[in-house]
Amino acid sequence: MVSFPPCKINLGLHIIRKRQDGYHDLETCFYPIAWTDILEVIPADTLTFTSSGLAVPGKEEDNLCLKAYHLLRQDFNLGPVKIYLHKIIPMGAGLGGGSSDAAHTVRLLNNVFQLNLSPEKMMEYTARLGSDCSFFIQDKPMLGTGRGEVLHPLSLSLKGKFLVLIKPNVHVSTAEAYAGITPREPEVHLQDILEKKTLAEWRYFIHNDFETSVFQKYPLIADLKKSLYNQGAVYASMSGSGASVFGIFEKEIPVTIPDGCMGWSGLLR
Repeated sequence: MVSFPPCKINLGLHIIRKRQDGYHDLETCFYPIAWTDILEVIPADTLTFTSSGLAVPGKEEDNLCLKAYHLLRQDFNLGPVKIYLHKIIPMGAGLGGGSSDAAHTVRLLNNVFQLNLSPEKMMEYTARLGSDCSFFIQDKPMLGTGRGEVLHPLSLSLKGKFLVLIKPNVHVSTAEAYAGITPREPEVHLQDILEKKTLAEWRYFIHNDFETSVFQKYPLIADLKKSLYNQGAVYASMSGSGASVFGIFEKEIPVTIPDGCMGWSGLLR
């Protein structure tokens, strides 16, 4: 079976407080984007994992697709499979590509072995793999709270809007991004803004708390956001802890991706 794990953007990201477990409580809106990897899972004689496309860093045994397989195998009699990943979504971009690959591995294993897991049960498993993995079990915008794994439906649609997404040749580590954060309770919670303010008003009310410190250290990222506004974006932001930025436009525009950057553009669904 083949799947196309999408990435996500964050519409707003508030870091609210430091938790006793070392994580942070946050609130954000995860919105799925059709910039995808390609993932195949098929029964095999032995368990194997291979990848192509963008190089996947780290040891093979640490790959989230294999971790997803071993997690389910603790509770189910899974046979060996061949996992093939063609990596397109850039890493270190705040787009959740690795988390999406893990979640879609769970979804494919559920189908291949007819485990009959509900979306809610799959979300329980994927929450053990990473904070934003559970979002990718369901293909719709969700408000994320807790450390990102507590998800709530949102009355929100950007269908038909045009998105430009740019990943500069900059890597921002999650630890580095959090080091510049002072947690605080937001004056207005994100759900109220997203559901009650117009898209044109978002730029004045929705913030990504990582931007202040990340922009100071990497002014190129700030420049890309400014450029998207100069080209007519109704709303622009950094996604997650960076380094990607995106702009939402009312209509399709000609897009030039700056030298040294990766990018995607298309209509939102």
